[in-house]
Amino acid sequence: MKPGSALPPGRFVLGLVIVAVPLALALLGPLLAGEPGPRAPSFTLGGGHWLGTDFVGRDVWRQVLLGGRSVVLVALAATALSYLVALPLGLISALTHRTWLEELLMRPVDVLLAVPSLLLILLVAAAISPGAVGLSLLVALVNFPDAARIVRAAAAEAASRPAVEALRMQGETWWRMAVGYVGRSIARTLAADAGVRLTGVLYLVATAAFLGVGVEPDASDWAVMVDRNRTGLFVQPWAVVVPALLIVALTMGSNLLFDAVLEKPHRKRGNRRERGR
Repeated sequence: MKPGSALPPGRFVLGLVIVAVPLALALLGPLLAGEPGPRAPSFTLGGGHWLGTDFVGRDVWRQVLLGGRSVVLVALAATALSYLVALPLGLISALTHRTWLEELLMRPVDVLLAVPSLLLILLVAAAISPGAVGLSLLVALVNFPDAARIVRAAAAEAASRPAVEALRMQGETWWRMAVGYVGRSIARTLAADAGVRLTGVLYLVATAAFLGVGVEPDASDWAVMVDRNRTGLFVQPWAVVVPALLIVALTMGSNLLFDAVLEKPHRKRGNRRERGR
C-alpha cells in the first residue's frame, strides 16, 4: 500500500455484511413474522414450512424472526450498564489521591471478580426468576468488575502524564481532567474492550438462555431454540443450525467491525509517519 492511500475496506465490509443479517432479523423480524399458523408434527420438513418445524410443531422460520430481539437487546443493555458503572468507578479510582477511597471502591470489585460469572447468574436464578430485565442486570453485574479494572488501569497510565499534573496545577475541574483528557486518551482502549466484551456478553446471554435463565422454556429465542431442538438435530437440523449460525455471525461480525474501526486510525498514523520521513 502506498503512503496516504485509503485503508482497504475489506474487513469492515465483511464484518458489516456478517453482522447485518442477524441484526436485521433481530430488529425487523418481529414485524415480518405475521400471525402463527396451525401447528404441524414436530421436526418435519416441507408442508409450507421451508425451514421445517420445531420440537412442538411451530414454524422454524417464524421462530427465527421472533427469536433474535431478546438476545440482542439483553446483550446491548448489559454491555451498556456494565460500562455505566465501570467508567465512573475506574476513573475515580485512577484519579483520586486518597488511598482509602480507592480501596473502598476497588476491593468489592475484586470480590466479584473471584466469582465465576455463570455460577453467580445460576445462583441468583435459583432463588428468583430474573426475566429479561433481570438477566440484563445480572450479566452487567458480572461484567462491570472486569471492565472497571481495565478502565482504572488505562486511566491510571494516562493520569500519570505531565499534562494531567499541569491541568491540576492550573485548577482545572475534575470533570475536565477525567473526561476532557484522560477519557479521550483511553477511548481506543475502551473501544477495543467494548468489542471483546460485547462478544463475551452475547455468549453469556446465549448460554444463560440455553440453560433457561431469564426466558420461558418455549420462548422464541435463538439460544432456547438451539437447546430445545437439539434432540431432533439429525432429523430436522435447521431448527438448531440456523439460530446457532445467527448467534455465531452476530459475535464474529461484531469483532470484525471493531477490529476494522480500530485499525483505521492506527494505519492512518502509520502513513503520516511514513510521509514525514
